[in-house]
Amino acid sequence: MTDVAGKLWGFCHTLRHDGIDYGDYIEQITYLLFLKMADERGIDLSRVERGAPGGGGEATDCSWPALRAWAGRELLDRYAEVLRALGEAPGLLGEIYAGSQPRFNSPANLKRLIELIDEIAWTRLGVDVKAAAYEGLLEKAAAEGKKGAGQYFTPRVVIEAIVRCMRPDPRGDPGFVLCDPACGTGGFLVAAHEWLMAEAEGALDPETAERVRRGVFFGCELVARPRRLALMNLVLHGLAPTITLGDALAAPAPDARFDVVLTNPPFGTKGASQAPRRADFAVTTSNKQLNFLQHVVTILKPGGRAAVVLPDNCLFADQAGEVFKVLTERCDLHTVLRLPRGTFTPYCPGVKANVVFFTKGRATEEVWIYDARTGVPSITKKDRPLSPAHLAGFERCYGDDPSGRSGRRAEGAGDDRFRRFGIREVEEREFKLDGFKWLKEAPLDEGGELPEPEELATEAIQELEEAVAGLNRVLALLERGVNGAPEAAGG
Repeated sequence: MTDVAGKLWGFCHTLRHDGIDYGDYIEQITYLLFLKMADERGIDLSRVERGAPGGGGEATDCSWPALRAWAGRELLDRYAEVLRALGEAPGLLGEIYAGSQPRFNSPANLKRLIELIDEIAWTRLGVDVKAAAYEGLLEKAAAEGKKGAGQYFTPRVVIEAIVRCMRPDPRGDPGFVLCDPACGTGGFLVAAHEWLMAEAEGALDPETAERVRRGVFFGCELVARPRRLALMNLVLHGLAPTITLGDALAAPAPDARFDVVLTNPPFGTKGASQAPRRADFAVTTSNKQLNFLQHVVTILKPGGRAAVVLPDNCLFADQAGEVFKVLTERCDLHTVLRLPRGTFTPYCPGVKANVVFFTKGRATEEVWIYDARTGVPSITKKDRPLSPAHLAGFERCYGDDPSGRSGRRAEGAGDDRFRRFGIREVEEREFKLDGFKWLKEAPLDEGGELPEPEELATEAIQELEEAVAGLNRVLALLERGVNGAPEAAGG
């Protein structure tokens, strides 16, 4: 896949002279890749009608062979017509291509990109190759520090480990629904479907198969490009998902409720200057990730379970304790996974992150924490890439109960990275889950290597944030002591 992304990226440099920026180029690739993969999968796009289904409107040949046959100025015109027809088509096709616009000025450049895509049998490369190619291009952009490269995705290794722990199985439950409220390119949804088909050995009864195809997978995405890619990926898996374009945190609170929520809310503070006006949020905060955590609690059904990826600062930031206090009262926060350093390389190699697992409807009695970070060399793209081995121990400790109540969990559990903490211990730390540390950190990464400068800078910032949060807690205690002293004296 790296070679494929490298080839497409190399051509991107040529297109810059045609006035096409990196974001536009990636988007144009997704349009063309979908047509090529639809052709490989036998999806007939030779007569795409506009307007309502069966309306007898004008039909356009949008198939890959037809587009591939054109050249010169006619190719540019034909490509524009294909995008227009697909954008006006009913159903999922119209959703995928809504608002799509051609960005090529040179027919030779468009023809060359079509030829590059046509050289590869994409469906033979793996089930999620479009996302891999897209993310590979974003990795290239991140490495070169290009504008807009801050968007990044949950590594496949992490997604698959979470899905195996959560076991999102709709068989036997006609009302089962799954959601990712910040779905990006659909990685969690695709992995959940892949897991299900592997568990079912590719065979679902007709009723369940139709329900899975149309009524199980839901998502929301704020940005049009990733949402488009998520729709494409799931459609090419034979699904007809519901993925809305919009802000999941916007008021009013949604009505839908789900059995399983798997998500990685966007990191960072962009768009988080104001707290959302949501009556269902017990804590008012402008912290975007903490708001997503509250949102997930809202959209879970009673007994529903969730896994949410959160950066370290969400475990100690202002109001983190308040949010986690509410969470432990309303849900069983049974497991926290500390991910290895560098998990999000190359997008943001210095970020430290966690996965919190909880079940709605019963209060937390104990929290199990698995430390997959301390004493583990930082993940790097080439020399130490993230692999399933990094999380294999966690999966064994998590056990076979997706709600975190496996009988295999026991103090010690045969793995000193896995520790249990009672709710009283959590309360004593004011629900700040970053404070539970029991393993000794090695002074340097394996081989005596110093971390990358960006990682060192990120860690320094996080340590300062922790220090400031600690000072704020001390000041709050002092204020309560000062304000309470006269009352105590007068009593």
